[in-house]
Amino acid sequence: MRLRILSSPRPWLGGFILWAVTLFVLSSFSKTMPEGGPEIPHIDKILHFGYFMGGAFIFATWIRLWKGTDAPLCIRLILPVILFGIIGLLDEWHQTFTPGRSGNDPFDWLADALGSLTGVILANRFHPLLRKFSSPSEEN
Repeated sequence: MRLRILSSPRPWLGGFILWAVTLFVLSSFSKTMPEGGPEIPHIDKILHFGYFMGGAFIFATWIRLWKGTDAPLCIRLILPVILFGIIGLLDEWHQTFTPGRSGNDPFDWLADALGSLTGVILANRFHPLLRKFSSPSEEN
């Protein structure tokens, strides 16, 4: 089964916009974890890493599909990492205005940055598979 929609940049751009809006909404809540659950040390860092990895994966995939595989390295790798570093800083700053949240945590930002770097690397590794998976079948 071929999913040609995955080879179009539009759904990936929509996914990135949804990711950014969701980040803003989540950062506006007072509590990050529900009460009564088990205490997991540094779970917030793991969540930051995972969320930014997913967002950077979506954004980097959009860049690859929009600009093509011949896009320069600075567009495919460096731009998304810098952009997500800035988004992470803005997210930490936004949390300083949310009651019950502590913003400007450098370790949260580090988790954001490392997650972003991982997401960009995975997207660039995943891109050839995406092309193969979404291209028309040659069996017709």
